[in-house]
This record gives sequence, structure tokens and C-alpha cells, in this order.
Amino acid sequence: MTALQTSRGAARIDLDRPRAPRSLLVLGHGAGGGVDAVDLVAVRDALVPRRVALARFTQPYRVAGRRAPAPAGHLDEAFLEAVTAVRAEFPAVPLIVGGRSSGARVACRTARALDAAGVLALAFPLHPPGRPEKSRLPELATGLPTLVVNGDRDPFGVPPPSGAVRVVVRPGERHGLSVDPAGVADVVRDWFVERGWAR
Repeated sequence: MTALQTSRGAARIDLDRPRAPRSLLVLGHGAGGGVDAVDLVAVRDALVPRRVALARFTQPYRVAGRRAPAPAGHLDEAFLEAVTAVRAEFPAVPLIVGGRSSGARVACRTARALDAAGVLALAFPLHPPGRPEKSRLPELATGLPTLVVNGDRDPFGVPPPSGAVRVVVRPGERHGLSVDPAGVADVVRDWFVERGWAR
């Protein structure tokens, strides 16, 4: 665990460094949760042994003990600074950005600016519960290879696949992806191997 000072306050990075990494994945947490969410931990456990350096980023508002998220622009700014700092340690490998829920949205919004090779979106919140007209679908349109893993019972909705966006729907899962996190991680691992980002 490493403290990191951003322009939006003190943040934190939990970094797993395998030997001779083939890629770097930086993950953000959900709005009211943390980097110990079961799906984020399962993804870490599946990818690090396959030579993926994996950083889990805790936003400044969570480090400060607040549950209500900061404005989107502040989240993006802190994430950009954190990823840039971690990227300096792994300059020669592909960068993939991602997260769960709010963290997935931040990753989508910043992926191009970070020159990422791909995006991992866990439990992407397509719309607020009961408000399908408030779609966040445009955020997924980065043009980069993107894997979305959502549950079929997610009240935030499930985005449709399109172009570079692959969507895997997990049966019986809600927004927490907590029924079978290892199954979620298997989907992510297979995608990383397919893309050449993991061995």
C-alpha cells in the first residue's frame, strides 16, 4: 500500500508486482465501496500470477473517510495523476485501465488521455436504477478494446455490445458481482490472455 498525493488530496495505491510483467492494469473502486470489493480482489488473484502488474486505486474522498463521491471531474483528475505515477514504473508494457461501477466510468472517460490499450468495466452502471432514459452508454465509446462484465439482475442495467465493446452477462449476478467473483475473474483472465496481456 502506497500513499499518493494528488491535486485532489491524498490517495492510495495497492500495487501487486509480478516478475517480468506483460501488462499493467489499474483499477478504480465503486462510488461507495473500496478496492477490497470481491470482484476487484478476484481479478487481482487471477491476473497477478499470469504476469499482470495490478494497481488498485483508492480515490482521495475515500481515503478522507467520505462515502459520497467527489464530482466526476475530480475523480478523473485524481485517476489520471495516479495512473501516470504508476505507469512510470512500467513504461514498456501495455496499460489497461478499469474498475467497477463508478470506477469503470472513470476509466472509460480517461482511457484515451492515458493512451491505454484497453478498458475493463466491471458492473458498468448503464443508468441509475429505474431511470433508463439517463443512459451513460456514450462513456463506453472509447474506440478501445473494452470488456464489460455485468450481472443479468443488475438494477443499473446492462449495456449492449458494439464495435470494440464486448459484453459478458453473468447469470444470477446483481451490481456487486458477488455471487461468483471467481467466475467473473475467469472471464477477465481469458480476455487478457486472448489480447496477449497475460500469459
